[in-house]
Amino acid sequence: MMKKIAIIFRHAPHGSAKGREGLDFALLSATFEQEISLIFADEGVLNLVPQQTPEAIGAKDFLAAFKALPLYDIECVYACHQSLADYQLEESALAIPLEVKTPAEIAELLTQADEVFVY
Repeated sequence: MMKKIAIIFRHAPHGSAKGREGLDFALLSATFEQEISLIFADEGVLNLVPQQTPEAIGAKDFLAAFKALPLYDIECVYACHQSLADYQLEESALAIPLEVKTPAEIAELLTQADEVFVY
């Protein structure tokens, strides 16, 4: 039976391995034919900023792997409207296509998930 898994990215992409671990978990879960939703909120929206250079601080660039989401049939990708506004990010300037949702809409998405993981 296919499970609905929501993965929330709440942390900035560099400085910890949380973002990379969340992405790895999403891709791995998708290979087992689970229905995956990705939600970027709080500092997690910083994962969506294009043309980052993490090598400059000795970190690996895993953000390009987000472009592979369609290859894994991960099509439900959302960002929190309020978080984007907090960081003055425009949807049109983000690295990957996604849907912007209000906090209330995100809360509703989470009620539909069988499991929720936060990274």
